[in-house]
Formats: sequence, structure tokens, C-alpha cells
Amino acid sequence: MYFQHVYDKSLAQASYFIGCQKAGVAAVIDPKRDVDTYIEIAKANNMKITHILETHIHADFLSGSRELAKLTGAGMYLSDEGGETWQYEFPHIGLKDGDQIKLGNLLIDVLHTPGHTPESISFLLTDTPAIKKPVMLFTGDFVFVGDIGRPDLLEKAAGMKGTQDIGAKQMYESIKKFEVLPDYIQVWPGHGAGSACGKALGAVPSSTVGYEKLRNWAFHFENDAKGFTDYLLEDQPEPPKYFAMMKKLNKVDRPLLTDVPKINLLSAEALKANLAKGMKLIDAREKTEFAAGFIPGSINIQGNNSFGTWAGWLLKYDEPFMLLADESQLDDLTRKLMRIGLDNIEGYISGTSAFGETGGELQRANNISLKETKTLIHNNNVQVVDLRGAAEYKAGHIAKAENVFVGTLADNLDKISKDRKVIIHCQGGDRASIGYSILARNGFTNVANFSGSINEWVEAGENLVS
Repeated sequence: MYFQHVYDKSLAQASYFIGCQKAGVAAVIDPKRDVDTYIEIAKANNMKITHILETHIHADFLSGSRELAKLTGAGMYLSDEGGETWQYEFPHIGLKDGDQIKLGNLLIDVLHTPGHTPESISFLLTDTPAIKKPVMLFTGDFVFVGDIGRPDLLEKAAGMKGTQDIGAKQMYESIKKFEVLPDYIQVWPGHGAGSACGKALGAVPSSTVGYEKLRNWAFHFENDAKGFTDYLLEDQPEPPKYFAMMKKLNKVDRPLLTDVPKINLLSAEALKANLAKGMKLIDAREKTEFAAGFIPGSINIQGNNSFGTWAGWLLKYDEPFMLLADESQLDDLTRKLMRIGLDNIEGYISGTSAFGETGGELQRANNISLKETKTLIHNNNVQVVDLRGAAEYKAGHIAKAENVFVGTLADNLDKISKDRKVIIHCQGGDRASIGYSILARNGFTNVANFSGSINEWVEAGENLVS
């Protein structure tokens, strides 16, 4: 057996390349959309990709199954569980609980494990030349390392009322299927730490059935279904806005993108014209560089591992946008965007000089120190806005701070004062830079960014309240 774990740090998303070396055939489980990765692995190992498997209709990334199928001719093996509402709406080979897939000398058994979503399935792998017993379980968003998949996404992200309670009860029953598996079986989940598909995912890539039964909180509620469902549903992080679109695009037929697009360099004139039309400019520079001088109206989303997630919060799928990024960043940023279906990139500029050529003047961010922040708060005529998530805020915040999550800030501008001084902050400063740029874009001139944020506040010995 050949096995390779492919991990996308930007979305904390795992996919898997599994091959039978003797037969020269391979399968990919839950492929990301930039599928050249898997084609290169297959070529390097003299294998042909013949099977593409998905654990469920994903909400957090745009699956590359159809792109990979078009390029390789492989069959798509997708769940037909969950009822009529949860069927894929394009041709595929349907899978049900108890089905078995033969991949050369490998056997893959299908387990229906609903809870995260009604159609969720897991794949139990047996490497028959080595041992006649299963050795690996690919769980998708069912069981993670130290956590399990959240059942509230359909309700919170896709607006499907009543589904989270049903999903929580289904999850309670599904983990019973997991518990009866042999302890030695390796567990390979669909996500790691940083994913919004759970609230406490572990950072290590894999586990075992036995270890999860010992340490994973979900297996400590025997005969207590209510305690289990209550704990599962409380304090889940805010699901990114783009999740609803992913649920739709992963289910219906859609245009394919079989290679990574090349982004055009924009002229100064094109930049000026696009800005005049209100087109969004995403500035991917580091936050301190952005603060030192930024194009008015631009939004700072640093080009790090969180770039795609925040772009998914702030960009719309039916409108074009521009990038400000160094040419060396373009391939990486384009991949991060295409992984969530944000393909409508009008072009890029490599710096702020193009704006200067049009006669435009840069703005500077009003970043303030811890000392200035404390002085302003002491004067008692400021609004302090905590841009972190609700669970983070609940766990501990600066006294009298109000919570407005940065992902929904643009929809809650009425909660930001225009009459008083406003101090914004987050945990370490990244989200505060996003927030500052959103407020500046919307005409707020009374905002100060406590860029050191909660981390600096706590390190200085200042108290938090909860």
C-alpha cells in the first residue's frame, strides 16, 4: 500500500492519496480544488488515479473531486445516504452503509456516520496483503483528534432551522459505531487544529480508535445523551459566511477550474477606474506594512494561513475584486482563494506605487500603544470594541468592552460609535487590522487600533473579566 497525507494549512484540511502499488491504482479522499498535487503524486509513483471518494458534502472548502475526475477519468464515489435532500445533484457512483470498494489489493468499507451532516460517511481501509483486518479509518468531519464534528453548521451557516438538534442526536448514535472498532485502528480525520468544523481539534494529524476513546471528550458521556448534545452545541466558533456557498457548490453542478489561474497585472489607470467603481482591493501585506501606508478603501487580509478564511467572510461570490500582493505570493494566494471558490479575481498590483501614479494619497492607520489605550479607557469617554469571536469574548475580555465579531463587522456598523473615540482590538492584532481597514473603508475617522490587543494586555498584568 502507498499512503500520503496531504494537508492544507490554510484551511486546516486533510486529504489522502492511497494506492495499491502492485496494481498501480490509487484513490484520493476529499481532494482540495487545486488537484495538481494529486496528479503529481500519482505520476511520481507510477499510479493511475481511478477512484475519488468524499466523506460528505463539505461546507468549509470547495471540493476538487469533479476537477480531478475530469483530468483523470476516475470515478467519483459519493454518499447516497441522508435522504433525498442530501443527494449530490451530478452523476456519481452512490455509496451506502455496508458497501465495499476494491482498489487493487485494498478494500475500503463504507460506514454511514451521520451527525455532522446527514449524509456523512467514513471509510474503513484493509490492506489485504499485509493483514486481513482493517487498519485505517478515514473519518472526514465525524471524529477528529480530540473532538468531533459540529452538527450546527447547517443551521448557523446554511439557515436550515432545527437541524443542529437532530444532528447532535445522530452524532451520539454514530460514535457508538466508532467505539466498537478495534483500538489499534488508525484514525485519519478531515481537519486539524484551526478548522471551524469543531471547537477543540488537536494539532497532531492522526490518532487511533483506542486513544480517542480515552482522551476525546465525546466518549465520556455514556448513558448521558443530553449532556453530550449540550456540550457539543455550546461555544462553537462562528461559522464563516462562505460556508453556505460551499454547501451549495459542492452539491450542485458548477463550472470547473482544472488549473491554477494566472492573475493579470493591473495598470494604474485600471486600478483607478476599478476603485472608482467601488471594487474591493484586498491588501495582502503584513499588518505593520499596511498600517504605515494603505490605499484608501482597501481591506487588509494578510497573506498568511488565514487568508482564505477571512476572504470568505468579506468577499461576495458575484463581484470581482483586486489583490495587492507581491508577484511571488500570487500562486499561493490564488490557490487559497480557489479552494473556497473565489475565482473572480480582476487582477493585482504589486505595491502602492500604482496608486501614487494616479495622484492618490495613502492613508496611515491610527495604531496606539498599551499606555495610550489605558489612558483613553481611564478617561471613560471611549467605546472599546472586542473583535474576537463570542466564545473568546465570553472567556475573558477588557472591562466594558463590547463584542462585535470582525467577520460580521461590515453588517454591524451601526454598533460602532461615530460620536466617541473608538478603540478596537482582537487577540494578537491580525483581526484588528482587518477591522480597522473595514471601518476606514466605511468612513470612520474616530477609530484607534490597539494593535497589541489582548495578548499585550495580559502580558502587562492587566485583568480581564468574564
